[in-house]
Amino acid sequence: MDVYLYIALGSALGGMARYACNGWIAQQFGETFPWGTITVNIVGSFLIGFVAMLTGPDGRLMVPGHGRDFVMIGVFGGFTTFSSFSLQTLALARDGEWFGAGSNVVLTVLLCLAAVWAGHSVALALNR
Repeated sequence: MDVYLYIALGSALGGMARYACNGWIAQQFGETFPWGTITVNIVGSFLIGFVAMLTGPDGRLMVPGHGRDFVMIGVFGGFTTFSSFSLQTLALARDGEWFGAGSNVVLTVLLCLAAVWAGHSVALALNR
């Protein structure tokens, strides 16, 4: 039962961090394109790749299972926003903003894959 409490707490913290980051990005760049959501997903993808590698069985840091669950499922699960991404992409498409909808999909998928690879690579280098 404790693991659910850790995940719930991590999710709450991740959700608050997402709200703050998304709001800050929206203030900087406006809200006509979901830059905040893309940024959150890229950062979250980098961080989950980094933490997964750094704290995995061959990693430099030994973290108990509940600690990994707290961070990787809770914090990063609450922080990343693929449900928001999907809703915003649908809204762009419904508004006839096909280029924006397609750009959102391509940028999010490619940049998040690149970010998770980068996080993994940085942690792999640190593990050596």
